[in-house]
Amino acid sequence: MCRPPPEGLGSGLVTRRGDTLSHVDPERRSVPLGAYLWLEMECERPLVGPARWRLTGLENVRVNRGLQRATQLGAGRLSIEVPDAWMSSEHLELRLENEQWMARDLGSKNGLLVDGQRTEEAPLGNGSLLLVGHTWFRFRSGVPLDGPAVEDLESAPGPTEPLTTLSPVFKRVLNRAKAIAPTRVPVLITGESGTGKEVLARSIHAMSGRRGAMVAVNCGAIPPNLVEAELFGHKKGAFSGADADRPGLVKASDGGTLFLDEIGDLPAPAQAAFLRVLQEAEVLPVGGLRPTPLDLRVLAATHQDLGTLVKEKRFRHDLLARLDGVTLALPPLRERPEDLPLLVGLLLRKLAPDRLVTLAPDAAEALLEHPWPLNVRELEQALAGALALSGGGPIGAGHLPPAVTGRPPRELSPEESRHREELLEHLRQHNGNVSAVARVLGKHRTQVVRWLARYQIQSRTLSDDP
Repeated sequence: MCRPPPEGLGSGLVTRRGDTLSHVDPERRSVPLGAYLWLEMECERPLVGPARWRLTGLENVRVNRGLQRATQLGAGRLSIEVPDAWMSSEHLELRLENEQWMARDLGSKNGLLVDGQRTEEAPLGNGSLLLVGHTWFRFRSGVPLDGPAVEDLESAPGPTEPLTTLSPVFKRVLNRAKAIAPTRVPVLITGESGTGKEVLARSIHAMSGRRGAMVAVNCGAIPPNLVEAELFGHKKGAFSGADADRPGLVKASDGGTLFLDEIGDLPAPAQAAFLRVLQEAEVLPVGGLRPTPLDLRVLAATHQDLGTLVKEKRFRHDLLARLDGVTLALPPLRERPEDLPLLVGLLLRKLAPDRLVTLAPDAAEALLEHPWPLNVRELEQALAGALALSGGGPIGAGHLPPAVTGRPPRELSPEESRHREELLEHLRQHNGNVSAVARVLGKHRTQVVRWLARYQIQSRTLSDDP
């Protein structure tokens, strides 16, 4: 007698007569690989998005100047036009010769650079960077052949769409985020500092459809003696200084989403109290006698290894079990370089919404080639400083931090050195919080960011985690 497969097993099953049932993880299935040409950045229009063209099945590609960005696909041929005044009407040809892609200058006025070298013809390797006019292209091989053959993001995402991606690695994370967003399952977001954990949390909340607001809590920024009062609220007279009833951050997220950033920094007593909140779906304010029921959805984030903290008895294993319904591991920026042009455009729109920004080719090259060890936060700070230093003109490599360009920093005057030390001391006192330093100094946050860029200071934390 044939038995049906066990309940709950479906699309992930492969079965043939006589075979044992086995699971196939759709995210780990074999995906064919191929070559792509990427338009990474138009220096005269850095706010527009990138584009990519699949080269598999093609033998010849032409890149020329046009009135607008346009693509024409024919039998084995691809024609690309870019509105770059520095590009010639016939500029670049790529052709496939004996399974090797070659780049050839078509007699252009401004020539062709491949991997920093001016050339008339050169072979392309994985990651080769080409300057055509004032537009940077990159050749990539061994790329998963997913998505359409032509993907043009010239209409770059706006500030409300920060999670557009061309990275296969990040795309898998976003697909998981979209799947769990409408549910109430708790989510643990992990990743290095500056990878965008809060941005992902806000995106999940936006997709959830929950009626309430998202309330973000930095667990490491609340004084230890006030954590429970801040999180759970307090009654008037519960302790010295409690001159009125306060609902607390947990109650403020009722019906919405509670985002606990740097959950690994939550003190042990607060961990125990918060575990009860999760278990009972109710909150008891400090000094209160009757708990209040909650409609709670919790997202947590950390750059620490919570498993190690559990082994060291610095984090409760039962709280971790409650928080870790689904884990979303954000890749560092160096593992999703395809998204760098998108992020540059997004951040420039955010930092200079009313300014027509242009980049010198050497500045764009430095941005594209830097590994960004401090992730998106470092990129935002570099761009903020460059915008301030460029004074409304094109951003050149000299406006970027030496860590990005590889150039040695200039020597500071004695007055600048004293100012730099004072700024560092304020940052240490406020745990790297730029907004807090600005308030103490009576300055706008943008001015403090300019000083950080001028003195090549990397703050540990910005008020918004991009």
